[in-house]
Amino acid sequence: MRGKNQEPGTPQVAPADEERTPELTPEAQIGALKEAHSLERARFASLLKISATLSSTLNQPRLLEVILDATNQLSRTGASSILLIDPQTNNLYFEATSNIAYGQIERLEVPLEGSIAGWVVQHRKPRIIEQVKDASEFTVSAKIDSLLTFSTDSVLAVPLMIKGRVIGVLEALNKQDRQPFTAEDVEALEAMATQAAVAIENARLFQQSDFISEMVHELRTPLMALVALSELLTRPDLPADQRDEFAQTIQREAKRLSEMTSSFLELSRLESGRVKLKYEQIDLLGIIRQTITVQRQQATERGINIEVDLPAELPPMMGDADRIKQVLLNLISNAIKYNRPNGTISVSAEYKDETAQVCVQDSGRGIPSDAVKNLFKRFYRVPDTEGYTAGTGLGLSIAQRIVQQHGGRIWVESELEKGSCFCFALPLEAAGRPEPLRLDEHL
Repeated sequence: MRGKNQEPGTPQVAPADEERTPELTPEAQIGALKEAHSLERARFASLLKISATLSSTLNQPRLLEVILDATNQLSRTGASSILLIDPQTNNLYFEATSNIAYGQIERLEVPLEGSIAGWVVQHRKPRIIEQVKDASEFTVSAKIDSLLTFSTDSVLAVPLMIKGRVIGVLEALNKQDRQPFTAEDVEALEAMATQAAVAIENARLFQQSDFISEMVHELRTPLMALVALSELLTRPDLPADQRDEFAQTIQREAKRLSEMTSSFLELSRLESGRVKLKYEQIDLLGIIRQTITVQRQQATERGINIEVDLPAELPPMMGDADRIKQVLLNLISNAIKYNRPNGTISVSAEYKDETAQVCVQDSGRGIPSDAVKNLFKRFYRVPDTEGYTAGTGLGLSIAQRIVQQHGGRIWVESELEKGSCFCFALPLEAAGRPEPLRLDEHL
């Protein structure tokens, strides 16, 4: 008999007129007990293995993949979802799913009222829905399902809790062979959810503390310089030419600090997932031309010539035009900053291996091979750049994050005294995914 929509622990009583299941023979009972025992041992072994895996990584994207795979394995379901509560807004949103492309469901908010996950958050306990289509109280869940190319038949949802605080919900969807969820399923998923919640929280805290400590370290040096210079400016015997020089240095460092803090906040928002890409059909060639136009004056002031090698057209694609322009601005700006006076920059694009590939090549000094591998790390600057414009050390990290969120990759090829070439590629399949769903437009 299919289980009804129920809260775990609610006994199911068969109607009196329902045909009773024949009693099993002793041999069959023994066989059933052995099978159940074997399944329980397998689940216990899986939990131990999952526990070790969860505790071994602080990389949140990888961590979420492990949790989803483990959920499907433990509950024997076809799909699973992780919904988290935003610490700043307290809104519930989809963080990861095993059955829907991230670009489509990215940061989709789910109201607490009228949704299965919302019920679990509010009541802080698991919930089984064996027939979602008949669960009239969960209208939001039905609307979400209608927006996706996926049909949810049954759901087991458990809270992700740490120290008595709910941080999200773990959902197992569509039991294999249309079997009902069991008390053992609930017990296994709750055990796994407890470990998953701790792992997710640790990954969040590590990311924040690691980022903040890097930021404090980077701010310390310019702040100490500003303090020292400001004290020197108070000396009455300071020559006028030095006073002007110190004032200009303070202004320059203050501007760099402002840019660094802005970039820090930008990267923090990108890495936390709070930035939503605005997917729309874009004209990549037009974006490249616009960016070059903006940067050409800066290049001309240094006697740098920008050469363009663009095809007549590129295949249509979807993406966030402003964010892609931000990547190009960073790459071309760097090519100007670290180029030789009267040097050249070449900007090219092509359709290659099912991707739109863009490259920015300069005639600068090049980058040492041991520094290339660190270029996209936060706050990293190439050593021995005296005489070149100092940056925040965050621009390339931001560019990399934006490209990755589009499903692409970014890389650099460089040789000392021969310049550098920065390229990024956006796969048309990933860039052409549907625009992220907005549930508020359908309520």
